[in-house]
Amino acid sequence: MIIKQIAPGLSVSGQLTPQDIADAASQGFKSIICNRPDGEEAGQPSAANLGEQAKALGLSFTYIPVTPGSITNDDGDKMRAALAAMPAPVLAFCRSGARSTKLWEMAQNAPAPMGTTKTYDIVIVGGGSAGIATAASILKRASGLSVAIIEPSEEHYYQPGWTMVGAGVFSAEFTKRSEKSVMPRGVDWIKGAAARFAPEANQVALEDGRILTYRALVVCPGIKLDWDAIEGLRETLGKNGVTSNYRYDLAPYTNRLVKDLKGGRALFTQPPMPIKCAGAPQKSMYLSCSNWEKAGVLSKIDVQFHNTGAVLFGVAAYVPALMEYVERYNAHLNFESKLVAINGPAKTATFEQKRDSNVTRVEEKFDMIHVVPPQIAPDFIRNSPLAAPNGFVEVNEATLQHVRYPNIFGLGDACSASNAKTMAAARKQAPVVAVNLLAWLDGKGPVADYDGYGSCPLTVEQGKIVLAEFGYGGKLLPSFPNWLIDGTKPSRLSWLLKDTILPPIYWHGMLKGREWMAEPHKIGS
Repeated sequence: MIIKQIAPGLSVSGQLTPQDIADAASQGFKSIICNRPDGEEAGQPSAANLGEQAKALGLSFTYIPVTPGSITNDDGDKMRAALAAMPAPVLAFCRSGARSTKLWEMAQNAPAPMGTTKTYDIVIVGGGSAGIATAASILKRASGLSVAIIEPSEEHYYQPGWTMVGAGVFSAEFTKRSEKSVMPRGVDWIKGAAARFAPEANQVALEDGRILTYRALVVCPGIKLDWDAIEGLRETLGKNGVTSNYRYDLAPYTNRLVKDLKGGRALFTQPPMPIKCAGAPQKSMYLSCSNWEKAGVLSKIDVQFHNTGAVLFGVAAYVPALMEYVERYNAHLNFESKLVAINGPAKTATFEQKRDSNVTRVEEKFDMIHVVPPQIAPDFIRNSPLAAPNGFVEVNEATLQHVRYPNIFGLGDACSASNAKTMAAARKQAPVVAVNLLAWLDGKGPVADYDGYGSCPLTVEQGKIVLAEFGYGGKLLPSFPNWLIDGTKPSRLSWLLKDTILPPIYWHGMLKGREWMAEPHKIGS
């Protein structure tokens, strides 16, 4: 097998055998494209057999057969789409490699949809809170740079607000903005989805075939909610009493279920870490209990919290304050209890529970269940050269610079740093990435460190929050001096903070409702 690299992430060869497929896998190839039709010569391995061999070895496989002299523009479009979608590096083959090379040339010359390919100083993958904050922070410091944000969604969601939607504090529509309205001035919004990376060539390929070239890259596309990891969950979401505040369209259903439940059993689940907003699973429980308490029905409801982890909260200092509410609401804690299946029509949930060294399956009945899905790195990150062994973008925990590609940075839920995946973390990470990236463009080393700061505002009842703030290793990193929290010194805020640890973001939200999403940009910016 003679392999020739013709582009970053793409090589071609002649006819492959099953052994060649195994050799390609051992050389690090992630995908195989067969461009040779079956039956061209005697003894030729079929595409189906080669595809089975590739998949058995964990490789992606695509069959795009073409005949010499009869290659069409449609064939070039198929090749372009395959190269955009498949994890790199890719090995394409035909009889000699010539047809695969021709298809690649046609794919490159095909007109780019929705505009032409451009080169930017900085490309940001992800138009969520992390990407937008980083772009704004960069342009505030260096307005002359060309910056692009790759983001396919037309809508931008303030996801921390969905817990409050589930509690009936405000409507789902309040958490939604148009992506255009939150895009920083001076940024080119590339409406599309990133598909693969070619870091050696400083390029990002989009699903539609466009390729963007950059001087520096920021990767922050968020995290993938793996609904299919729990058997039967996807089919029953939004009905049969099965809900989740981790989806915009389901948070109102949570509120409806809580209002309608007058007695019975309510289950709340938390999957293995990492998840975004690690406090949200129990926040949903506390707020539901608070509503049931006000309605006078809490004593008639059996509340069960099933946590895959072994403790209520990962930072021990905050557990006593939370346990006061666990006891007040008579919620039953089930640790090392992992949700693995749901039967919606039968209203049963199956858990794998660890007892000593044994794991047993336990089936629980429910009248309502709030599910938090397992969460993993997005597929195009996990299958890319940027990925750490855990699938997330591999960065230095302090500088947030990629450990192998110095002009690439990662932040937010998609990066490999061991901090809690919270919006507060992204807020702290964005200026660190901005100044370190600008230093790199100037030929200098990193100038700022991220301390792992994260925040879980655990709303234990409407109007009262235990604000957990911590950094790497669980180090406590409070935002407020003690006198402000305990009221020992006169303060305009001391009356509000006497029984509750609340940052301005949240107390302003509780007091002024609709303005709570805009206020964080005015405080501590």
